[in-house]
Amino acid sequence: MNEEIVQLTLLQSIDHVIDTIDSEIQKEQDALDVKSAELADRESTISTLTEKIENLEKERRTLEVEVADEMVHVKDRQSKMMQVQTGREQTALLKEIEDAKKGVKEKEEKVVAIMEEVEQLTAEIEENKNLFKGETELLVEETEAVKKAIAAINKKKKAQEKKRVAQAKKLKARLLKKYDTLRAHRNGLGVVNVLDGVCQGCFMAIPPQQYNLLLRGDEHFDCPTCQRIMYHEPVEEVEEV
Repeated sequence: MNEEIVQLTLLQSIDHVIDTIDSEIQKEQDALDVKSAELADRESTISTLTEKIENLEKERRTLEVEVADEMVHVKDRQSKMMQVQTGREQTALLKEIEDAKKGVKEKEEKVVAIMEEVEQLTAEIEENKNLFKGETELLVEETEAVKKAIAAINKKKKAQEKKRVAQAKKLKARLLKKYDTLRAHRNGLGVVNVLDGVCQGCFMAIPPQQYNLLLRGDEHFDCPTCQRIMYHEPVEEVEEV
């Protein structure tokens, strides 16, 4: 195999190890982010419930004031019953009193319903606060554990990065730049094998004449479709036992 290809494939192997390490770090961080988001949702739920209780309490206070006013009005109407002079006035006044009492009763029932709802919401808040407290403590512990895990993984990454620097020095600057550019724009794969005339990067067939030249093993070419650097290395067949 062409010496440049040998060095490139070795470099790509190191890069794949580094990519795997980066994925491990991201996986650890993502898991932590999910739990942080869940905790934020819990906190938001508590705020929403608290706000709902505040609005209900405001509505309850308004209703209580209205009930008190209407009771004053009822007493006033009742006191005027002694002053009416006609049956028609008495009937109108009685209706006014009954309507007022009915309104008072409806509002008092609303007040009771609000108090029950507030009691239920308060219990929900208490439950969420307890969960929030426990989850916060757990998140703090897990954050520390993830930091340690990432630090350990980063040690492995630094060792691989050191190997990469040494391996990269074995390549010509122009070829290295081309490879790095391809890796950045071709899903982390800059150099690829060609099997049976098909590029293993984009899985498109290459021209037969180019494939024949690759089979000689002393040259490398760019894939006419994906522009990755191509080489040919036969895949060893595994004998069946």
